[in-house]
Amino acid sequence: MMKIVAGNSNRPLAEAICSYLHLPQTKAVVKRFNDMEVFVEIQENVRGQDMFVVQSTSFPANDHLMELLIIIDALKRASAKRITAVIPYFGYARQDRKSGSRTPISAKLVANLITRAGADRVLTMDLHADQIQGFFDIPTDNLFAGPVMVRDIKQHMDVANTVVVSPDVGGVVRARALAKRLATPLAIVDKRRERAGESEVMNIIGEVAGKSCILIDDIVDSGGTLCNAAEALMAQGAKDVSAYITHGVLSGGAVARVTSSKLKHLVITDSIQATEAVKVARNIRVIGIASLIGEAIGRTSREESVSSLFE
Repeated sequence: MMKIVAGNSNRPLAEAICSYLHLPQTKAVVKRFNDMEVFVEIQENVRGQDMFVVQSTSFPANDHLMELLIIIDALKRASAKRITAVIPYFGYARQDRKSGSRTPISAKLVANLITRAGADRVLTMDLHADQIQGFFDIPTDNLFAGPVMVRDIKQHMDVANTVVVSPDVGGVVRARALAKRLATPLAIVDKRRERAGESEVMNIIGEVAGKSCILIDDIVDSGGTLCNAAEALMAQGAKDVSAYITHGVLSGGAVARVTSSKLKHLVITDSIQATEAVKVARNIRVIGIASLIGEAIGRTSREESVSSLFE
């Protein structure tokens, strides 16, 4: 029998997943001691159960990662039959290779920690780099938010006059997959970054004049790349620019930057719990992924194919 335990990173998403699966959430306490150490207590019998731990490693990433590891350890010691770490947003994913001499590959370290803690499987969504699946020595399912986004785009936009745009050369594969589902053309923003944290937009590859542009990416963090791309597209004669991004990290002054930008809409999923600033922003909208993750959890538990969700 499957049971779902949630950490504190995204309670609303965990509740939505449980309601999709018509399951109660497993009773558990995930709290802090006075010195901010994490304490976990599973308050019901999980012996021989198929356990799913729902926890994004979003800000504060280290706290949420420790919660995940300690919940996994608690379940393992309580004789759970199988433990699946459900990580809608996998933090540290951008540190997936050595960026210079004497630098770490933190994504691999985090994968090792999750495996060593006792997870038997991992279920995540729109990993920053697909090869991170290979960092885990346990079965890993990487879901795509594409189908949810396509449904939303068709509801809210006139697809006949749209063009899908990748905000950088690295995201072309992701953008092309979505353009194929929508049967729309593809454009690319060729940008050069002079220094880390600063993005400089260069030129647009493809026809965007008079079109509604949809920027596609996996993560929006500072929002600089997106806002600069939107400006460059408008300068090239685009009718309007929207963005569909899986993970709304939106750190620092990102929300203010997005609200004052040329972006008509920024649509993000609820893989990371929306802050108050995001909820009240005039041009940011959140779409739910609970049904997608819930369906994948159900199929995993029933030993059915997960990849067929995306065919």
